[in-house]
Amino acid sequence: METELIDRIIQLALDEDIQSGDHTSLATIPKNSSSKAVIIAKENGYLSGISLGEKIFKIVDPQIDVRIIKIDGDSVKEGDTVMEIRGPERSLLTAERTVLNFMQRLSGIATKTSRIVDLIGHTNSKLVDTRKTTPGLRILEKQAVVHGGGYNHRMGLYDMILIKDNHIDYAGGIKNALDQTKIYLKENNLLIKIEIEVRDEDELKQVIDHGGAHRIMLDNFSPARVKAALEIIPEQFAVEASGNINERTIIEYAETGVHFISMGALTHSVNSLDLSMVTKAKN
Repeated sequence: METELIDRIIQLALDEDIQSGDHTSLATIPKNSSSKAVIIAKENGYLSGISLGEKIFKIVDPQIDVRIIKIDGDSVKEGDTVMEIRGPERSLLTAERTVLNFMQRLSGIATKTSRIVDLIGHTNSKLVDTRKTTPGLRILEKQAVVHGGGYNHRMGLYDMILIKDNHIDYAGGIKNALDQTKIYLKENNLLIKIEIEVRDEDELKQVIDHGGAHRIMLDNFSPARVKAALEIIPEQFAVEASGNINERTIIEYAETGVHFISMGALTHSVNSLDLSMVTKAKN
């Protein structure tokens, strides 16, 4: 299923860019002309999307030969060669932008994730992503988080129960939300974990007293409140801190001992890593 989804993403991107043809390359490049090119890093960072880029080149033209120099998760310095490509010039140019768009975006996510993971590396807290991803690209962006040393939260609405504030309010409170969730899971024979968000210490106490969840999300708690909450939460619960956590504050959160720290900014506020394809001499 994962492979099929990625294939659909690639095809959509190629259809968006090429449609009736790469008319510039078709007009200017001789049909049988073949050359070599390299993809290089123009700044320091961490890589993601390398295997994806190779796949895109092969889909555009099976005659393209790809030699991977750096793999997903590798660090790069400015000037490093990431990949060597050899094949029909028309095909290399047709694939270039789609390959770079993916690799730059995903490498930007991996780079940001790695930087933040390093900040909290002296603690046991795990950095996790969220569902705040680019529509249609979630599977790739979450892979990029892993390539940067982070961890995935749930992939979507289907693989974990996450009872948030609006669910609690619509359900008529924490007890109702948890009880109805248990009934729903049993009736549908679903074995997926339950996480519940709490907005304050009163809601936290209700969850602790009621039970029925695997993980508690402390939403918009300060580091001091997270630390105090951890002192009263039983060991049976995993605990996640979330909400307005950034690179300036994450160390203080991690040093509370919280199990997970989620950051939407890993995927929704990222600068792409600067990569470029440079042509080499013809065969």
